[in-house]
Amino acid sequence: MQDTDNTEIITTAPTAPIETGIRNLDQGLTGFGLDGLKAVYWNLEAPELYEHAIRNGEARIAAGGALVVETGQHTGRSALDKFVVRDAVTQDTVWWDNNKPMEPLKFETLLEDMLAHARGRELYVQDLFGGADPKNRIASRVITEYAWHSLFIRNLLIRPDRDQLQSYLPGMTILDLPSFRAHPERHGCRTETVIACDFTRSIVLIGGTSYAGEMKKSVFTFLNFLLPQSGVMPMHCSANAGKDGDSAVFFGLSGTGKTT
Repeated sequence: MQDTDNTEIITTAPTAPIETGIRNLDQGLTGFGLDGLKAVYWNLEAPELYEHAIRNGEARIAAGGALVVETGQHTGRSALDKFVVRDAVTQDTVWWDNNKPMEPLKFETLLEDMLAHARGRELYVQDLFGGADPKNRIASRVITEYAWHSLFIRNLLIRPDRDQLQSYLPGMTILDLPSFRAHPERHGCRTETVIACDFTRSIVLIGGTSYAGEMKKSVFTFLNFLLPQSGVMPMHCSANAGKDGDSAVFFGLSGTGKTT
């Protein structure tokens, strides 16, 4: 087109990101609001994620082959920076003495700002299941800024097979952007670190922390909210089975080996 002084103005549509990996083509990231991305890597396996983590400068390989990373400021979960959106669904179903509320409008602002922060970046997506029982598991889509975070959550949750990936429908979505810094007044949080859970929209937003355990715990948080409504009591524990079919349940504090 041309303006009045005969200067030609050329308009172009946003460039689509490079996307690789097995996925449900009908369940892309644009529906979540993520656009303008540089690249999206879907459901990469461990060798590829190793390569990306090294290439991106996120990690190094130890003598025995393990991937070594540093989580920076946070070496554990930031429980004081975790918030739950208080709305009509959660007002009377969440114990607010132990859970910090976030206003829906503050969450929406946080989501919009994190989506804007992601533009122009490479993101990694893992489509996984939280829980082994098909009746009680939650389909957990985890979108990460770091390749090693994608590897971490891929190791801890259950991986669908190829056919399941091609028809996968996320039941919850986690957006994990460690380089994002929250603003307490603008976003209704405490510090630059934020973990915000919206049970109504099935979204978790994680920013300002490189500690990967926040992703795993966010899936557990959703299960702890949803399962009791179906008559299932969730427990953070592990179990074994003896040769005669008897079993034992193991409880313990953080770091005692329940998950691993």
